Amino acid sequence: MLAPSPSRQGCAEITVLRERGQREVFCGLTGIIWLHRKIQDAFFLIVGSRTCAHLMQSAAGVMIFAEPRFATAVIEERDLAGLADANEELDKVVGQLLERRPDIRLLFLVGSCPSEVIKLDLSRAASRLSQTFAPQVRILHYSGSGIETTFTQGEDACLAAVVPELPAAAPHEADRLLVVGALPDIVEDQFRRLFEALGIGPVDFLPSRSATALPPVGGSTRYLLAQPFLADTARALEGRGARHLPAPFPFGVDGTTGWLAAAANAFGVGDAHLRRVVAPAEQRARTALERYRRQLSGKRIFFFPDSQLEVPLARFLAREMGMHLVEVGTPYLHRQHLAAEIDLLPDGTVYSEGQDVDRQLDRCRSARPDLVVCGLGLANPLEIEGITTKWSIELVFSPVHGYEQAGDLAELFARPLVRRDRLEV
Repeated sequence: MLAPSPSRQGCAEITVLRERGQREVFCGLTGIIWLHRKIQDAFFLIVGSRTCAHLMQSAAGVMIFAEPRFATAVIEERDLAGLADANEELDKVVGQLLERRPDIRLLFLVGSCPSEVIKLDLSRAASRLSQTFAPQVRILHYSGSGIETTFTQGEDACLAAVVPELPAAAPHEADRLLVVGALPDIVEDQFRRLFEALGIGPVDFLPSRSATALPPVGGSTRYLLAQPFLADTARALEGRGARHLPAPFPFGVDGTTGWLAAAANAFGVGDAHLRRVVAPAEQRARTALERYRRQLSGKRIFFFPDSQLEVPLARFLAREMGMHLVEVGTPYLHRQHLAAEIDLLPDGTVYSEGQDVDRQLDRCRSARPDLVVCGLGLANPLEIEGITTKWSIELVFSPVHGYEQAGDLAELFARPLVRRDRLEV
């Protein structure tokens, strides 16, 4: 199946640049953009400022007449000055919301930088409000503050808050598979069909599409991570007895096959049957990738730390698209969850963990790579300097997992290079 780099003895040997300086990241509130689309009877109430509200509306492209499943309870000057009881104000807003939206079954109170500054205890508020509105509505809380986190950790915090609410698996229940990480519905359906063809089941997904259909968890649960930024969620699942299946992440052909193989091995599926099931999808994906390999092969790419997707995406681009890795930066390098990915990356890959944006900009400018993957705050300045960029946040918003999306994933990296070439003509 997948073979690691020949001289690699394990990810413990890699050299990592530890960066601790100025950071350029979005906050965890951004995760609501994809989570509110996934959990169809949930609602995300941000307790924050008008700036939080403007960020969310800009990121989601929400029109004033739209009816999304998120909103902002705005902290006013009176709240900041202590002239109003913020808890009373919050209770009033939640009551009005649930009266207007009786379809809500799960309400998240999402903390922000402003709510943390005024020390508003959303944990206690969620517990108090749950007693008021149970059993019709379950109310949970998590922090989306960007003070100490990167933007994808909003999903991690959200799912970690859900894990204690999952029902306990029945004693002596047969093993079941849990896929962890928000996936577009179309991608989830594709994976369901593959697991069914492999004879693996039952299979659950977290988050589920309905807050009233939470998957059970316990000692019989084996889980696969679909996203590399779910450290807290994984820790919470293991605290409930679930066991992690180490695997590369399902980006591109190699990653998706390795990911499915980890589940197949755990559930006693033979290699020959796995090959028969995945062969048609692998062939379609390789055909789709061929179109973009000519544009990407031999090009040099630099990853700024932003989403925690950087390591698996670097593996995909190096192994399957022939790109050269100048530097692979990531906000946090989780050795256990990324071990299978690191073993598949070329020897000598330069990793950086954390951010010191000035030092990283200096290295990037010195290297002059063909393509830079970075956050929006760095993209425009680099473009002005003649360096072609790719917004990392687009890689989180877009369906990129699995065989059927492999060509779309490659196109996301090829598109900026094509644009540059056309502008130079």
